[in-house]
Amino acid sequence: MTDVAADLRETFVQLADTLVDDFDLVEFLDVLAFRCVELLGVPSAGLMLADPRGELTLVSASDEQTRLLELFQLRKAEGPCLDCHRHAEPVICPDLVRAHGRWPKFAEATENSGFRSVYALPMRLREEVIGALNLFGTRPDSLDDEALRLGQALADVATIGILHHRLLRRQDDVTAQLQTALNSRVIIEQAKGVLAERLRVSVSDAFGVLRAYARSNNRKILAVATGIIDGTVEIRR
Repeated sequence: MTDVAADLRETFVQLADTLVDDFDLVEFLDVLAFRCVELLGVPSAGLMLADPRGELTLVSASDEQTRLLELFQLRKAEGPCLDCHRHAEPVICPDLVRAHGRWPKFAEATENSGFRSVYALPMRLREEVIGALNLFGTRPDSLDDEALRLGQALADVATIGILHHRLLRRQDDVTAQLQTALNSRVIIEQAKGVLAERLRVSVSDAFGVLRAYARSNNRKILAVATGIIDGTVEIRR
C-alpha cells in the first residue's frame, strides 16, 4: 500500500470512528482540518458547525490566520462558508480577484492574508446540513476536480460520524456537546497565547508546538492545553 493510500485509509477510519468512550468533538474536527491540509495539499482549512438555532460557529482551523479569517467571515456575515451552508451546495472560488463583487470585505481580507482561492464544501447528509468545510489556496485554481471530490468525501464521512454520534445521545445533549466544544476551544486559544509568549513565537507556531507535543506524547490537545494554563505541563523549545 502506498503512503498516500495508507494515509487515506487511516484518515477515513479516524473520521468514521466516533464510538470511542472519550470522543471529543474538537479533537475530531481538528483531525479533519489537518488531514485536509495534508491530503489535499492546501495551506489551510477551517470548519464551522451550526448550533441548534442554525447559526454557524467556528469550531476548528488549521492555523491562526485561518481562524481569524473565519471569524471575520462570521462577523461580516459574508463569505463562501455562509453561502455553502445556506444553500447546501459547494461554493467554488478558484480566483478571489473575481469575488470582490460577491464578498467585498471577505475577498479583500483573504487576499491580504496571502490567499488567492477558496473552496467551501457542505457537511451534509441528505437534507440535513450541519456545517461547512473551508479550504484556502495561495494560488488560483488550487484544487482540481479530483481533489474537490476527495475533500467532499472527507467532509461527508465526518458528517456521518458526527450525526451517528448524536443519534446515540439524547437530543438535549447536542447543545451541551457544542458548548463543550466551544469551551474547549477557548482553553486551547488561551494555551496558544501562553505558549507564544513563553517561547517568543507567533500564535500559529505556538499551536504547531502544542499539537506536536500532544501527538508525540499521545495526549489530547485539550489536556495539554489545560496543563499549560495550570502549570502542570511545561514545553520548552
